[in-house]
Amino acid sequence: MMQETKLEITFARLSDVPRDEILSHMSDPRVAEHMPLLTSSWDKQSASDFVAAKEACWERDGLGHWAFLIDGCYIGWGGFQKEGDEWDLGLVLRPEKFGFGPCIVKKLLGFAKADERIPFVTFLLPPSRQSLRGLERLGARFVESINYEGHEFLKYRLETV
Repeated sequence: MMQETKLEITFARLSDVPRDEILSHMSDPRVAEHMPLLTSSWDKQSASDFVAAKEACWERDGLGHWAFLIDGCYIGWGGFQKEGDEWDLGLVLRPEKFGFGPCIVKKLLGFAKADERIPFVTFLLPPSRQSLRGLERLGARFVESINYEGHEFLKYRLETV
């Protein structure tokens, strides 16, 4: 009988991930397909600026984006970013790791439910997103289409309390 191996998903700070890993991830054209705000090519400076901006969110808001690791290997980033009075939940995985999205979202929502600062989360999704059923199964409800930095997004909201 074959023994099943369970992979461990952990969260780390983006500043702990080698910049080349983030650069490789964010330079993948399959990632850009669903990120309308990703309009220019990345280089080492872009990756460093990105990490600095995400670390600044931690300093300003006490919460931000993490790097996601499986058995210590970087597979993507995401977490919470304060947008006005709302916490937006984002998730950007390496394309070959998209299948881990539901598990990571479950961990992130568990964190949000345990944090009194987060009575709900929002999701901003590009209209190119093919399936929204998983989000709706979680209980997220469509709020509106919004324009964010010149691009259209579908805004969803999920209560965490």
